[in-house]
Amino acid sequence: MDILKAIWEFFATYILRQAPYMIGFLTLLGYALMGKKWYDILGGTLKAIIGMLILNVGSSGLSNTFRPILAGLRERFNLTACVIDPYYGQNAVTAGVEEVFGKGFSQAMTLLLIAFIVNILLVRFNKITKCRTLFTTGHVQVQQAATAYWLIMFALPGLLGYTTDVPMLIVMSVVLGAYWAVGSNLTVKPMQELSDGAGFAIAHQQMFGIRLGHWAADKFFGTNGGKRKKEIKKVGDMEMPGFFSIFNENMVCTAILMTAFFGTIMAVIGKDFFVASGATTEADNFVMYCLTTSLNFAVYLAILQLGVRTFVTELTASFQGIADKLLPSSIPGVDCAVCYGFGDANAVTFGFLAGLVGQLIAIAILIFTGSPTIIICGFVPVFFDNATIGLVANEKGGLKACLIIPFISGLIQVFGSAFIAGWVGLANYGGYLGMFDWATVWPAFTVVMKYLGYVGVAVVVIALLAIPQIEYLMDKKGYYLITEDYEAYKEYKGIKTEDEAY
Repeated sequence: MDILKAIWEFFATYILRQAPYMIGFLTLLGYALMGKKWYDILGGTLKAIIGMLILNVGSSGLSNTFRPILAGLRERFNLTACVIDPYYGQNAVTAGVEEVFGKGFSQAMTLLLIAFIVNILLVRFNKITKCRTLFTTGHVQVQQAATAYWLIMFALPGLLGYTTDVPMLIVMSVVLGAYWAVGSNLTVKPMQELSDGAGFAIAHQQMFGIRLGHWAADKFFGTNGGKRKKEIKKVGDMEMPGFFSIFNENMVCTAILMTAFFGTIMAVIGKDFFVASGATTEADNFVMYCLTTSLNFAVYLAILQLGVRTFVTELTASFQGIADKLLPSSIPGVDCAVCYGFGDANAVTFGFLAGLVGQLIAIAILIFTGSPTIIICGFVPVFFDNATIGLVANEKGGLKACLIIPFISGLIQVFGSAFIAGWVGLANYGGYLGMFDWATVWPAFTVVMKYLGYVGVAVVVIALLAIPQIEYLMDKKGYYLITEDYEAYKEYKGIKTEDEAY
């Protein structure tokens, strides 16, 4: 008995509470259950652990670089600056979760595993649940598990009073797993129509936004489900200036955004503060200090992304093999970038720029109205949210939809993120996930659970699970046909060609 106790104590101390080794253990377990050879299991496990260690380096770099700027804003202007970006959001949870809630970040990875199992079960019994899609985008699962971990602990502090974390993880996993299954399922119709039946859904951060954009574009700018005939002018008919290509490079765009925002902020705070805080010296050139500091954000973000890609590749592979055997009739939910190969390529850039304008206007409003939380643009939300929504909107409603709907999305991202990040305290650690669903749906979840407690949890879960049921009732014949035989679905809907469809 003493030996078993010692083994458990070692496991709890050095595996469960250490995120790199917890990820390694989950990867090892997944590959072992798949029957992989021992050297494949060893290699995959080591890559997962090393990936998490790389992530920690990037995370620490971001924190250390951001901390003097946050301190300057608080001391000089009593403001809290918050970058809306999934990696900054994940970093904020890592930096503050133990300090605020007394919990380790490794528990967020356990949440990821259990929530993924919930997603699998919902899809496995899809004839009952009507959920057809499995959320396979691993790096997004990590980011969302981290943010959901914080939001639900904030909303339900009573979960922290238990001697074990099991009740907390069960509640969190049901909510997050249902969101993954239902959210990715919402994108089936937009993606099948966009890709002409390629057989994938989107599993990312703007799933509700995609479906809402798809509906709004058709309702207000398109044919309204074929009820009216009109010619739709699309973005693809226009020529794009060559300099737009600069926005296609993640690292370059991040460096430009971070330099513009943080360079301005540091200039406003002034050199004296940074000299007094020890971040720089009187002899250093302040312009070069601001430039180097701003560019370091892009550096550490790139390191963090490398770490995430490294361990997520192994973690996703170990999960996916099992899921494929259990869910032969499901379709995968994939990264939103997959859809950029379909539709009008220029709509991606137009959607991004329209969303950026919306974000900048919203940030200006926050500043001029004296908001205590100031949002700073991150590349991932402003690009991937608005580019994806713009692409879908363009297909259904043309150029006007591609410009107006992502513009509104940009406003929502900033205002929604400022509210929730300031309220739950994540803004104090410099970041929030900030993408469309997490500036709309998840703040609503948090409010409901905060003020209704466990009844609120039931309301959230029931509301989520009701969505695919409503979709099914609205089109029983086409609901499964759209994924099983898209050509038959088009014939059933009277869609002969893509042009006729829109």
